[in-house]
Amino acid sequence: MKRTLRLLVLALSVGGFQSATAQKQSYIESLNTPNKWVDSVFRKMSKKEKIAQMFFVRAHTNLSKQYQDSVGRVIKKEKLGGVVFFQGGPGRQLDLTSKYQSYAKVPLLISSDGEWGLGMRLDSTVSFPYQMTLGAIQDDKLLYKMGLEVARQFKRVGMQFNLAPVADVNNNAKNPVINFRSFGEDKINVTKKVGAYMQGMQDGGIMVSLKHFPGHGDTDVDSHYDLPLLGFSKERLDSLELYPFKELIKQGAAGVMIAHMNIPSLDNTPNLPSTLSRPIVTGLLKEKLGFKGLIITDAMNMKGVAKFYKDGEAELRAAAAGNDIMELANDSKIAVKKIRKAMRKGQISKDQIYASIKKILLAKYWTGLTDRTVPSSANVVSDLNNEISQSLIDEMASASITVLKGKEYISGLSKSAPTVILSIGSNTETPFQAGLKSHFTNASLLNLNLNATANDIANLVGQLKSENQLIISIHDTRSRPGNNLPMSKEVVQFINEQVQKNVVITLFANPYNLAAFNEIEKSKGLIVAYQKEEFMQRAVVKYLTGKSTANGKLPVTVTPTLKFGAGE
Repeated sequence: MKRTLRLLVLALSVGGFQSATAQKQSYIESLNTPNKWVDSVFRKMSKKEKIAQMFFVRAHTNLSKQYQDSVGRVIKKEKLGGVVFFQGGPGRQLDLTSKYQSYAKVPLLISSDGEWGLGMRLDSTVSFPYQMTLGAIQDDKLLYKMGLEVARQFKRVGMQFNLAPVADVNNNAKNPVINFRSFGEDKINVTKKVGAYMQGMQDGGIMVSLKHFPGHGDTDVDSHYDLPLLGFSKERLDSLELYPFKELIKQGAAGVMIAHMNIPSLDNTPNLPSTLSRPIVTGLLKEKLGFKGLIITDAMNMKGVAKFYKDGEAELRAAAAGNDIMELANDSKIAVKKIRKAMRKGQISKDQIYASIKKILLAKYWTGLTDRTVPSSANVVSDLNNEISQSLIDEMASASITVLKGKEYISGLSKSAPTVILSIGSNTETPFQAGLKSHFTNASLLNLNLNATANDIANLVGQLKSENQLIISIHDTRSRPGNNLPMSKEVVQFINEQVQKNVVITLFANPYNLAAFNEIEKSKGLIVAYQKEEFMQRAVVKYLTGKSTANGKLPVTVTPTLKFGAGE
């Protein structure tokens, strides 16, 4: 009975977000309204405490108590503005959040990267489909619903700020850091998807951060490890990379995250990351694009910035550039001192720094931190893993399925014909096979490793007969759906050979991996399912057994003939 009541409350809260927030000013609108709480808190802080609001410290609940206590000491001593949680669990995070909030003179703004929900960082929580998967969906209302639910879940674990969504246009198939985290290669589709997800979260009452300004989609360098060079002209950047940011700022985006990239056409200072560039942060984002919201740097401990600027210099330059929040400073104590000194000398405008601090305080007010109550950790796992979320995930998975070839052939598959259901990438029966074997009454299940040898394949081929109806699924085995699926050349050759038969192939992996198979487009049926998770396998089973439709479209170009928008 208690579980039923909790689910009813959850359903009412999700359904009520839109109407509830319709009465509330957006964060951007609130910037134009005098705020007594913000002014009162601001007046009571020392100059050092004010500057410290601009710094967010890293926290974990999967590390030692010694580590957790050290973070607490930094919060208490330095009076920082917020926390960025990484790996851990929801109950532990709530308990630690309660402790950290008790140390803070001013409530902490609690944040995390939740591009696909809490599951990006926390165990025992919900992971929605990856952005590349969502880019295939044709009904953007589903992404709005996802945003509402992500907001509810963030608030349930005591967080107010999602460092998402990714607004990068992934027009470089070799991108090692964005890739499946992007909604795709088309700037219009990306903007629509990000806008729906963003609006859902904001209507749900949390802050968001569009990233990674001015656009990290066309680079083959990961800024976690080095400083990428973006060598495009201003015209190209304005027409492509900047397009989603420009449009979403008009739609009321509350926050923007700045990337670590060197962009000579916007600032020709050698080795200067965009995070530290005043022409980019203030000149372009704030002045030219008119962005008034909260500006946060990407993590300041990433090599893209830390490689060239040390000992608080990066944070000083980031503040001078116009950023409001410095995420994960290498040494916030030193950085605060340097900013104070620069303010005394008139090297940084006091008005600019104080405006940043008031924006941070307003974010705390807008997200309800005037009430310092942290939610209870009791029942948190069951509250998060609810039927509403699972139902939405299943709906989104089905909506993303992309049939590149063979809808008519697939609809005519015989239930009683001898059918081989072969899963490549698993030694054991997959959920995909389990779901299909009861539908195809004369089915044989086979499995093959991605690194299978010629002998392995020869043994398997002996079990395939020409009259068999063949259904092949290719499963990524990695934790994230990247490029370069780890397959032996023998497996690639085997898959290319099977297209000569009556075969339906489903790729449970990043769609870019289709390019590895030069014959795969000759198959009778070809389906892209984007990722390996069980909910995607269940969704394709429903489609193959006639219980759902498949209307997804490719969000990226993967071969010269399988281009963006492909899908029957």
